[in-house]
Amino acid sequence: METRSHRIRSICVYCGSQPGRDPAYRAAAKTLGTAMAENDIDLIYGGGTKGIMGAVADAVLSAGGRAVGIIPEFLMDQEASRKSLGGLTELHVTKDMHERKHMMFERSDAFVTLPGGIGTLEEIVEIMTWAQLGRHAKPMVIANIKDFWKPLHALLGHMSTEGFIHTAHLVQPMVIDRAEDIVPAIVERAVPVAKGDPDVISRL
Repeated sequence: METRSHRIRSICVYCGSQPGRDPAYRAAAKTLGTAMAENDIDLIYGGGTKGIMGAVADAVLSAGGRAVGIIPEFLMDQEASRKSLGGLTELHVTKDMHERKHMMFERSDAFVTLPGGIGTLEEIVEIMTWAQLGRHAKPMVIANIKDFWKPLHALLGHMSTEGFIHTAHLVQPMVIDRAEDIVPAIVERAVPVAKGDPDVISRL
């Protein structure tokens, strides 16, 4: 596992392509996106222009930041419109979800999970799995807006207590309740970052 030290230049944000029922979720996405742009941190995300995805991207772009969308061809008309995708700073169209997730990992210095559905859950769990396997040590944040991720946090604690997370010291996502606290926490955590072997990551 290779390590390198540098400031946080990009954050991957996992979040829902739907807006959710509570306006606080979209508000948190806008707060996070604005803070990222103000700190010269690029957004790496799934490319959607709707829901929470669209809110965070719009906030980044409105504040003068860079939004890099990575989306599989088959989702372009479900999570976005081809016209709206043209407003992103960069757009990468992948052949499948596996290539999308791998590219998002490689382009990102940290990971934030805003409220979302099954896909959002799967993405952050995979990143935590890679951390447990020693493939990276990039900061991970669970944005627990309005206690949205409280059940997940409880489940992780339960699994650890029951002896199923044998390397719990490698799986330490920061659980942060307020969107405005996310970027400062990540910047403070910016220590030598582990960069996984691409050949190994591609097989995970």
